[in-house]
Amino acid sequence: MILVFGGDGQLGRELRRAGASSAVPLAALSRAEADITDYAAVAAAINHHDPFLVVNAAAYTKVDLAETEVSTARQVNEVGPATVGTACASAGVPLIHISTDYVFDGRKSGGYVEGDLIAPINVYGRTKAAGEQAVRKATPLHAILRTSWVYGEFGKNFLKTMIDLAATRDELRVVADQRGCPTSTPDLARAILAIVPQLLKKKIWGTYHFTGAGVTTWHEFACRIVAAQAPLTGRDPRVTPITTAEFPTAAQRPANSELDCSLFERVFGVRGRPWAEEADAITRAVVRASLGKDSHVA
Repeated sequence: MILVFGGDGQLGRELRRAGASSAVPLAALSRAEADITDYAAVAAAINHHDPFLVVNAAAYTKVDLAETEVSTARQVNEVGPATVGTACASAGVPLIHISTDYVFDGRKSGGYVEGDLIAPINVYGRTKAAGEQAVRKATPLHAILRTSWVYGEFGKNFLKTMIDLAATRDELRVVADQRGCPTSTPDLARAILAIVPQLLKKKIWGTYHFTGAGVTTWHEFACRIVAAQAPLTGRDPRVTPITTAEFPTAAQRPANSELDCSLFERVFGVRGRPWAEEADAITRAVVRASLGKDSHVA
C-alpha cells in the first residue's frame, strides 16, 4: 500500500482518485487524520497501514500569507517533512516528498536542473527548501519531486480562479513577465504512481523535476483557460497582459520558474503531458461540474 499524507489537498485527492482508477492500493490521510508535524500520529499511521512507500503531499502553499505566517509555514513545510522523513526512516519505508520551483530565484535564463543552486526569494520558497534538506537528512530512501504551477479539479488554484473571474468580469489583467510550466494534478499523480515500482526496484533515490510539458506565462495560461471555457459558458472576457510591477504582492515571485525535466524522463521514462492540452481538459471538467453536470469536484 502507498500511504499519502496531505490527502485533503488538491494533489492528495487526485492521488486518491488515481489510485482507485488504476487499482493501486492507496490510503490518503487528511491533516485531521494525521498531522505531519505530530511524530506520534505519523508513526502510528505508518504502523497501522504498513505501506511499502509514503508520499508527503502535505504543504503550506499560501505564498503571500507565508510572509506573515512564517511560523505556520515552517511547521508544515520544514518541521513536517522532517517528522515524516524520520518516521519513514525508523520504519524502513521509502518516501516521495513533493517540493517546488520556488526554491530557485528565477534569474536563470533557461530551465533549472536538479543540481542548480537553490536561492529562494520568499518565505514559502525558503521553508520548502528547508523541508527538502530535512528529508535528505532524515532518510536516504527518498525521492524529492519538484514541480510547478500546480492546478486541477480539486481545491484552490490559478485555473479555477480564472474560471471564476471570467464568469463575472469583462477584463482579466494577468502577469505576463513570469514564466513557468503549468502542471496538472492528474499528470503529477500519474507520474508519481508510475515511478514507484522503479524506485522500489532500482533504488534510484534523489531529487527530480517533473512538470507539464512546455513553458508559458501566467498571461498565456489565462488566455488558454478563458478560451477553453468560453464555448461552455458564453463568457469571453479580454485577458490583458500586465507586468509584475503592476500587480504587487506580499511575496516576490521568480521571473523564471521553468524546470528542466530531462533527468526524470531519462531515469523513469515518463514525460509530462503538454500543459495546454491538460489545461483545456481540466477547464472543461471544472466548468461542466459548476454547471451541474458532475458532482465530484470541490
